[in-house]
This record gives sequence, C-alpha cells and structure tokens, in this order.
Amino acid sequence: MGAFDAEITRLAREEGGHVLALLAHRFGDLDLADECVQDALLAATSWESVPANPAAWLFTVARNRAVDRLRRAAAERRRLSAASYLMTLPETEEPDMVVEHSDVGDERLRLVLLCCHPALDRDAQVALTLRLVGGLTTPEIASAFLVPEATLAQRIVRAKRKIRDAGIPLSIPASLDERVETVLTVLYLVYNEGYLSRSAEGARLDLVDEAIRLTTALASQLPDNPEVLALLALELYGKSRSKARFAGGELVLLEDQDRTTWDAQLIGHGNRALAAALARDIPGPFQLQAWIASQHANARTAADTDWTAIASAYAQLLELAPSPVVALNRAVAVAMADGAPAGLALLDDVHGLDEYHLYWAARGELLARSGDEDAAAPAFRRARALTTNAAELRHLDRRIAALLHSP
Repeated sequence: MGAFDAEITRLAREEGGHVLALLAHRFGDLDLADECVQDALLAATSWESVPANPAAWLFTVARNRAVDRLRRAAAERRRLSAASYLMTLPETEEPDMVVEHSDVGDERLRLVLLCCHPALDRDAQVALTLRLVGGLTTPEIASAFLVPEATLAQRIVRAKRKIRDAGIPLSIPASLDERVETVLTVLYLVYNEGYLSRSAEGARLDLVDEAIRLTTALASQLPDNPEVLALLALELYGKSRSKARFAGGELVLLEDQDRTTWDAQLIGHGNRALAAALARDIPGPFQLQAWIASQHANARTAADTDWTAIASAYAQLLELAPSPVVALNRAVAVAMADGAPAGLALLDDVHGLDEYHLYWAARGELLARSGDEDAAAPAFRRARALTTNAAELRHLDRRIAALLHSP
C-alpha cells in the first residue's frame, strides 16, 4: 500500500461489510461479492487521491467488477439479467447504496443470518460471519478461536464453498430463533475484538459500535428474547468505559480507571436492557455475563465492587456454559474476593489456555500479588509473546520492569 494506507484500512473495516452485504443480496452470490470487494480494495492501493465518497467508490468498483465477471461467464447469464438494472448507473455517478426494505431490513444482519445457516457447522458459521460481516482479518479470527491461522482460513474457504455448491440463498428463515444462539456468539466475538483489538493500538470502537448496532437490530426482531437483550446490555456496559480504558495510549486496568468519565447514559441503557432480560425469568449465559458487567458498571468506586457475588456468578456461568475462559475469569474474581493465593489455586486447574495471553497475564498478576515475583516475570513475558496489541504490550513491559526493579 501507499500513502493512503490508513484510509483504505478504515474503508475495509467500516464499509467493506456493508458493500459486501449489498452485493451478495443483489447478485445472489456470496463468493462473487467477497472477491469483488477484495479486488476493489486492492485497486484502492493505486489511488492518487482519496475519493470524495470512498464508500460509494468501493461500491461502484466492486459492482463493476462483479458485472464484468458475470459478462465473461456464459453460465451466469441468468444472474446477469437479474442484476442488469445496476448497469444503468453512469460510471461517474455515486450510488446512494440505500438498504432495501425486507422483513429483516438491515443488510448486514441478513448476511449474518445467511452465514449462520444450519447447514454449516457452528465454528464455520461464526468464522465466516466474523470475516464477511465483522470485517475481521483471518489472524484476528484465529486469535478469537485460539486456533492456528491456517486452520481458520481453511474453515472459511470450506464454508463459502458449501454455500455456493448447495445454493444456500440469502433469505430470512421462517423462525429467527433457530439461528439466534449462533448469531449472538458472532456478535459477541465482534464486540470482543473491538473491545481490545488484536491489531490496533487499543480498542476498535468501530467494531464495538457495529456489534451494538447489529445486536440492536436483532433485538428489534426478537424483542422477547432475554439473551439478545442481555448481550446488548453487556456491550453497552463495555462501551461506557471507553474513555477511561486508555490514557495517553496506555492501558488502564479496571480498578484504576477514572469512573467519572464512564458514560452514565450508556450504563442506564444497559441497566434497562438487562432488567428487561431478567424479567423474562429464562436464565441464560449472556444474562449472567451482563449481570457481572452491571456490578462493575454500577459500582461507584473499585472498592464498592462485590467480588464475592461476582465470583458466585462466574461459578454459575461455569455450570451453565463451561469453558476455560470462564474458569479463568472465575479464578480472577475469587482472587479479588479471597486473595491471590485462592485465585491461583483455581488457576492451576484451568487447562487449554496455553496460547491465550490473558491467561498468562492473569497468572503473572496473581503471582506478583502473592509475592512470588520470580515466577511472575516469566508469566508476563509469556503473555507479551502472545499478544500484538500495542497498549497491552506497553502495559506488560511496565509490569515486567516493575518486577525487575522491585527491592
């Protein structure tokens, strides 16, 4: 790339999924839409100046690439005819890219539902949606899945091939409930990548905002689903702390954040969404996670946090939706409630997170607080080797330096 790297990256992140969704819907070919958007982004590296409307430029170039491909493929004449009205736009005209109305009017949400088709296995559904809708790169998704990049890439290729070969349409299922669990997992992973991005300086608020927007759209379609409302609450609580989580490019831990900068309006919206979810009296894992987040969001000071209740909630979550990451979070909560040694004892029983940097960061912190600084430093170094987030790297460097210079 050249002088416009940052703008092209922004275009891919913020507009790529929208353009892909529009083209996939209009041409009826997910793979074609994806390839043409990637071709257009590659063409953007030859810009001599940034277009007045980069999103419209991306749509126009990707659309024209799709039309050219369809023209060259005799077997695709029918699809070309169905999309022929798109070719009536003058080449210099910037299209409005108006989202067409449907039962689920949000084009990106429609694309999420396509990627979450039950004919695809669960991991493929999530990976494909993160790649095509969330705009995450293959390395970012592999990190979220804790799998090698090559494994994740093959998973995405196979999923796209299955959609093409099976002729799975970009359509709305008769019941959204049949796909909601996978859709929620997808949106949560998009949110998590935005909350602390693997590839950015700190957070990527564009992904956080996109996760909130899509979750809100899903909630409008499923207003009585408590897990959808709970995920929305969880996302709102996280975003409320955006201004406090980084200071001068440095990561600020939760207990050290300036809570006067937390967004009270977002916390209020989160409280209302969570209350509506809990009123349904249908327990679920996102409701527990949102309740835990609410305890942090509504504590006036770090000292007011009820860590005993949070540890108990994590124990319930571990029974309801067991995973090594939940076990890790429970261990940290127990450490905050009962002391670092108690948390370390639980952490010793957590397995499967050897390549997860937050496991090693938590281990280093608990070892340091237990007074075992000789063991803490290698744990922090291991965490540092497993992350690429610049703010996290600087935080870990500070922790390692503090241990080396402690008396």
